[in-house]
Amino acid sequence: QVQLVESGGGLVQAGGSLRLSCAASGRTFSTYAMGWFRQAPGKERAFVAAISWSGGSTYYADSVKGRFTISRDNAKNTVYLQMNSLKSEDTAVYYCAADYELMTIVVRTTPGYWGQGTQVTVSS
Repeated sequence: QVQLVESGGGLVQAGGSLRLSCAASGRTFSTYAMGWFRQAPGKERAFVAAISWSGGSTYYADSVKGRFTISRDNAKNTVYLQMNSLKSEDTAVYYCAADYELMTIVVRTTPGYWGQGTQVTVSS
């Protein structure tokens, strides 16, 4: 089992950058694929990015490709989401997620573990 705690959200102007962090508990962090999802007001939760347990494979939603970068540090039990060139439509609650299977995150979008979320607001 793993517990996830996000941080790094906040208010930023359009065109700016933020880096989200997700700290995971447990000694088996390096065996989990990790991902980020987001939920905007009035919309369903949507996949943003995912990374394999080794960091060797990454996946992104089309809407964030070229602007967002997911990475992980297994020694620190932490996954990151670097967000650049932010737009007002990136405003959402961002959730960290974990699962043993990468495709459960990317394709099925039903990971086994979720964080509580962190708010990102982009002002135009």
